[in-house]
Amino acid sequence: MSDESGVALKSATGRGIVLAAVCGSSLAFLDGTVVNVALPHIGDTFDSNMDSLQWVVNGYTLMLAALVLTAGALGDHYGRRKVFIIGVVWFGLASALCGMAPNVTTLLTARVLQGIGAGLLTPGSLAIIQSTIRKQDRARAIGAWSGLGGVFTAAGPFIGGWLVDGPGWPWVFYINIPVVVLCLVATLKFVPESRDPAANGRFDLVGSGLGMIGLGGITFALVQSGARAASLTAAVIGVAAFVAFVVVERRRRAPMLPPAMFANRQFSAINAVTFGIYAGLSGVLFFLVMQLQVVSHYSAFAAGITMLPFTILMLLFSSRAGAVAERLGPRLPLTLGPALSAVGVLLLLTVGPHAPYLTHVLPGVLIIGIGMTITVAPLTAGVLAAADSSHAGVASGINNAVARAASLLAVAALPLAAGITGRAYQDPAAFDSGFRIAVFICAALFAASALTSVLLVRNPAKTAPEPTQPACRTQCAVGAPQLDPGLEPAPATNQ
Repeated sequence: MSDESGVALKSATGRGIVLAAVCGSSLAFLDGTVVNVALPHIGDTFDSNMDSLQWVVNGYTLMLAALVLTAGALGDHYGRRKVFIIGVVWFGLASALCGMAPNVTTLLTARVLQGIGAGLLTPGSLAIIQSTIRKQDRARAIGAWSGLGGVFTAAGPFIGGWLVDGPGWPWVFYINIPVVVLCLVATLKFVPESRDPAANGRFDLVGSGLGMIGLGGITFALVQSGARAASLTAAVIGVAAFVAFVVVERRRRAPMLPPAMFANRQFSAINAVTFGIYAGLSGVLFFLVMQLQVVSHYSAFAAGITMLPFTILMLLFSSRAGAVAERLGPRLPLTLGPALSAVGVLLLLTVGPHAPYLTHVLPGVLIIGIGMTITVAPLTAGVLAAADSSHAGVASGINNAVARAASLLAVAALPLAAGITGRAYQDPAAFDSGFRIAVFICAALFAASALTSVLLVRNPAKTAPEPTQPACRTQCAVGAPQLDPGLEPAPATNQ
């Protein structure tokens, strides 16, 4: 396959492919944060305790984390476009059910269904770019994808606050419907079908099930603070499932989580950095918007709009950060970005009763935004550069699963660690005390990611171009070797 194969990013089809991928991933990313700002209002509507509010977030994240690997493999075999479309439609239907939920039990069930849809579409969104955009344009396409995905993640609280104070919290789910329609139109019109020619059709359903039981058991144990016997039982089941998961994955011919991929130190290190970053970010997004409403007495809209500078920074500079990281390598941005974010999180300690936005909230949000802008695109490009390009679905699935598992465990564990249980979210003094503990933990998670990058992430050695050929853009990160033609994805075919 020649260097010119694939779709040019600047073409109408190339832009349409990125639009479809961004819309799809944004559905999953946005819904992971847009709900946070609505939690106090959902709790008031259904007279729920903190455990139920955590499950509104974690029921969704659990299914997303559990299915994203299997969905990547399904896309590689049956067609990334096909599985992506199924996930988008499923997600849209589940979103409508969430908005119509008459009680908290129905809402939690609908959130689980929504997580299934997100799990199906998320790995396909990045794998579609990786397998259809020509190699010299992929770094920029991935930068646009990751930057805009980060924008939607950060925009979630802002959009959620506007909707909660306006038409009401059900609209944080109904807002997904027009995005679903746009995504389907762009996918059907622009996205060609692509598959992994080496996919053999065998799927690790046992591994997927054990992973879901493990994550679910640990999450239940952390969230159900008032039922000690049930929590202990769930913890034992979760740990046993994880042990069985490791044993099964090491023995299967076609594992969901190929152990060989983690033999690559760069791939393992960047995924470790991913875990710390997304655990810290999820914790901050979960607690900050609630702190501002419960303790600082902001409206839902005012609490959500506090993250607008974060959104603007991600929108304007993520793609440029990806281009800089392509020249410098991933180590510096994956060290500097999390370190800055840790500083920004600590600045949020000033957020208390009647905290003025400009002096007590904005500085921390700006520093976190700068740190995440430096981090997100190099993180995504780096993990893909460390893996074989023909396994784009599996590689992106693993990285997404790590990020979602980090979010899941952070939202499950942090309220317990911070002492925010029961109806503490309705007690400003109790919530304020817990918020400060949570801030220190989130800052520590970012700092641990920076340290991991310093110690373990390396910049790939630069390879000189052939003397008779012009220099080519490298794959995702500077110094990543040019892809062997035999390892290129199969040519995309329209369906």
